[in-house]
Amino acid sequence: MTARVLVLGSGGREHALVWKLAQSPAVAHIFVCPGNAGTAASSKSSNVDISPSDFPALIQFAVGNKIDLVVPGPEQPLVDGVHAHFKKVGIPVFGPTALAARMEGSKAFSKDFMHRHNIPTARYRTFPASQFADAEAYLKTVDHPVVLKASGLAAGKGVLIPETTEQAIAGLREIMVDNVFGDAGNEVVIEEHLTGPEISVLAFSDGYTIVPLPAAQDHKRIGEHDTGPNTGGMGAYAPAPVATPAIMDRIMREALRPTIDGMRREGFPFVGLLFTGFMLTSDGPKVLEYNVRFGDPETEALMLLLADKVDLYEVLLACAEHRLDAVDIAIKPGYAVSVVLVSGGYPGSYPKGKVITVGDVPSDVVVFHAGTALKGADVVTAGGRVIAVSSHAPTLQDSLRAVYAAIEQVNFEGKVFRRDIAHRALSAAATKDAAPAEGLTYAAAGVSVDAGNSLVDAIKPFVRSTRRPGADAEIGGFGGVFDLKAAGYTDPLLVSGTDGVGTKLRVALESGIHDLVEMNGTGIDLVAMSVNDLLVQGAEPLYFLDYYGCSKLDVAVATEVVRGIAEGCRRAGCALIGGETAEMPGMYQADDYDLAGFAVGAVERPLLLPQPGIAPGDVLLGIASSGLHSNGFSLVRKVISLCPDLSYTSPCPWDPPSPTSTTTTLGRHLLEPTRIYIPQVLPACRLGLIKGLSHITGGGFTENIPRVLPSGTGCTVDAAAWPLPAVFRWLMQRGNIAPAEMARTFNNGIGLVAIVDRVSVDSVIQVLQRDEGAARVYRIGEVTATPGVELRNLDAWR
Repeated sequence: MTARVLVLGSGGREHALVWKLAQSPAVAHIFVCPGNAGTAASSKSSNVDISPSDFPALIQFAVGNKIDLVVPGPEQPLVDGVHAHFKKVGIPVFGPTALAARMEGSKAFSKDFMHRHNIPTARYRTFPASQFADAEAYLKTVDHPVVLKASGLAAGKGVLIPETTEQAIAGLREIMVDNVFGDAGNEVVIEEHLTGPEISVLAFSDGYTIVPLPAAQDHKRIGEHDTGPNTGGMGAYAPAPVATPAIMDRIMREALRPTIDGMRREGFPFVGLLFTGFMLTSDGPKVLEYNVRFGDPETEALMLLLADKVDLYEVLLACAEHRLDAVDIAIKPGYAVSVVLVSGGYPGSYPKGKVITVGDVPSDVVVFHAGTALKGADVVTAGGRVIAVSSHAPTLQDSLRAVYAAIEQVNFEGKVFRRDIAHRALSAAATKDAAPAEGLTYAAAGVSVDAGNSLVDAIKPFVRSTRRPGADAEIGGFGGVFDLKAAGYTDPLLVSGTDGVGTKLRVALESGIHDLVEMNGTGIDLVAMSVNDLLVQGAEPLYFLDYYGCSKLDVAVATEVVRGIAEGCRRAGCALIGGETAEMPGMYQADDYDLAGFAVGAVERPLLLPQPGIAPGDVLLGIASSGLHSNGFSLVRKVISLCPDLSYTSPCPWDPPSPTSTTTTLGRHLLEPTRIYIPQVLPACRLGLIKGLSHITGGGFTENIPRVLPSGTGCTVDAAAWPLPAVFRWLMQRGNIAPAEMARTFNNGIGLVAIVDRVSVDSVIQVLQRDEGAARVYRIGEVTATPGVELRNLDAWR
């Protein structure tokens, strides 16, 4: 317990955060600037009389008190750039940069952002204050009700909802001419007035991952049944029943994920708490606005919904350190409610200094202070919103009952509160018709959307591990993006390749092996076969996409396959930027699955292979394979079928265990992953040492080497120039396969052939074998003036 946290702010939101942070075993103390009477009462927290806007004083205090994490509560410090000030002294901040905070600081900016990224939102136009006449003219042309929004920060009060065109023009004049919202009205957004239930979704983000909390519903109006002027919030409850799993899935896919990805791609990744308001329209959820901090009073309810095991400090720190995917954010079952007690006269003028008394409240209720202060021994009112009484219970009704019972124990002169918090949910529950007969669903047809979502969540860490310059390796969108400029290319040619794993998959299925030691497997094969095909053209693999088709998605199996794909991408130095998972009952049978891959690479124009100067006398260098790779498995399976004494789970017949080793099965040996030659060979290509490359795949030597030779030339291959690996000798003997057939079916121990100038042979071998663990390189033949492949010394394989 050593961490020291600095929380900026003085409201109920900050008290709720302090309350949850204090439960962390890692937190030693929490300082709150300036705090309130509630944050002063905790044994783990203390108030500091520094304004959240006094950055120099905050920095001096944080450095002097060895603060480990800063948590800004209000939006203003974030918009003003508090993140940059603490970054200069090396203190992490749970909150966005000033650039990212523009999503709340400028409604015009955020609306334009939504438009660029096709995020569902209301139709809109923006006008600077100097264009009142243009804005007025626009208002007279629209055929829908409008909402007027001051673009800048207006303490939650910069929104007008006129009912007529005349009221809209009057409101426009108040904002743009009379400056009722000050500088916030220097620009105004006129947008379509959406109708439907409104919800708030608060989500943690580290710039890559986004984790939403249960949707909440706030109550803005001062009066019951949503009457009277708007306030900062009279109460909230969560989860809102109207935010069904289907709605939340759309919100994640159509709004939250595109927002986080878009911000990162535009150069201002969002770190912190993204608070997005949605209107659930007949056309689906649409974004009303973004906030870049915890909401109030939503936070007071949501903190009670976080499971007891959730360490809020670890969550906030993980966001600041871009590793949110490494922590678990579990939610309690049930409902949480927060009801706000306000001063008489709020949201207009109100008195301060009224003494507050709190009697005995139930154990499942928490009294969060908002606008309170200490005056001697008394706790007194110091703001419009004074107290937020919050509770968690198994049902919404139970939570409301507990809150309203506790409110009777909290008193101050002029206390005002709404008695109908959650009335929308209660009304909907009371009038809900009997459930209709169960209808057909996608799941009933054999396709599980939930399983697909679970797979995406499971593989995100593997995918993210493949990040490289030019690609952030994030999945979940409709496509991936690669930045060639960021990868350092000047005049590149793009090279693409696609491949599968073939019937090697059948061996994996029948062996029950989807991953091998050190996360190898068919996933690596998929990458290797594609990227090695790029290499033969001198190209560096940049990114990779995969296809996984199956009858019924087994998340565990698919996760292991993608784990292997990600490992292959890391070995090849390319980013895994997307893929497709297709669950197709009837197309595949039982546990079958199929894989396909697509890779794209780049090569600077002068280095494209094969080079035009290949000529007789050039030397063929063979680079050792790791085994069968991914070709010839139909013949392999035929050989195995002719051996009644063997199965894929039998001990490997050509590699018996020694006293110091364990038994390895036949299946595991056969599934040894394809070697990825990129790290070993690409440097030599970039040095101009290689004239041509041939990937020895299906067709063996006789089909593949001629594909890179100039017309009218051929080559010799000396089968005695390298040792034939045991797996090929065993297959040849047990299957009675002729050496010539072996040479045109398998790689026989040579997975890649390089064509080099005769005078450069020694220097090329030195480059290719400079790293410890590099594949062996053999001089296996030369280019001739006779077309075709002359295989010499095949008897050496017998």
